Amino acid sequence: MRSDASFPLKAAAFAGLAFLHLPILLIFLYAFTTEDRSFAFPPPGLTLKWFAVAWNRPDIWPPLLLSLKVATLSTAMALILGTLVSAAMSRTRFFGRDQLSLLIILPLALPGVITGISLRSAFATLDIPYSTLTIILGHATFCIVIVYNNAVARFRRLSGGILEASADLGANSFQTFRHILLPNLASALLAGGMLAFALSFDEVIVTTFTAGQQATLPIWMLEELVRPRQRPVTNVVAMVVFLATFFPILAAYYLTRGGGETAGGGK
Repeated sequence: MRSDASFPLKAAAFAGLAFLHLPILLIFLYAFTTEDRSFAFPPPGLTLKWFAVAWNRPDIWPPLLLSLKVATLSTAMALILGTLVSAAMSRTRFFGRDQLSLLIILPLALPGVITGISLRSAFATLDIPYSTLTIILGHATFCIVIVYNNAVARFRRLSGGILEASADLGANSFQTFRHILLPNLASALLAGGMLAFALSFDEVIVTTFTAGQQATLPIWMLEELVRPRQRPVTNVVAMVVFLATFFPILAAYYLTRGGGETAGGGK
């Protein structure tokens, strides 16, 4: 009876996965099509020429470099601030702690349009010109939450007795951080940084409100879809963005899938 009931569940799960991932597979397929404007199925032929065309397109490289720069700096900012916030929230008890924790994770739960509009209004009020800095600040709002979620979970599993033992043995704060906290937090911070980098690299909505006249790679792709010249080139770039986000997310998954282990054992 149980095996009969499991088949519909497996079929439903497979249908859901197909619904989610078939469009991505189509992007990969049409990156190799010989036609530059048609989406006929099946493609009339397959070729690798669009990868060379994309490599030689000068308008792709500035958005790509800007995306890498923004993702790197916003991730670095998130690692610093997210770790500090997670340490404060996990190692101290005070009135309103749960409500403050909700406010910290709220930017990730809010729609990107709300975050983008609020940031744009704040920059206009403070008379901050739109630049790479405003994009980084916008991306940091949700990157900090990603790092915070990973770090606070590890902090909560870290026994306070380890830190007390380190102090009893004469270690100062820096030595405790280097030899006790950092080894235990390393995998969580690495996973959080990878996730933050992936989310920042392919962010569109918040970037639209904070970029001004600049264009990151996802914004470039969006503009190319509105005014297509060589559609397969856009699909090639989409493949690059997919792979640049997929592998960090996959690595973060493998780094944190053993999250039930006892923290404090060191890595």
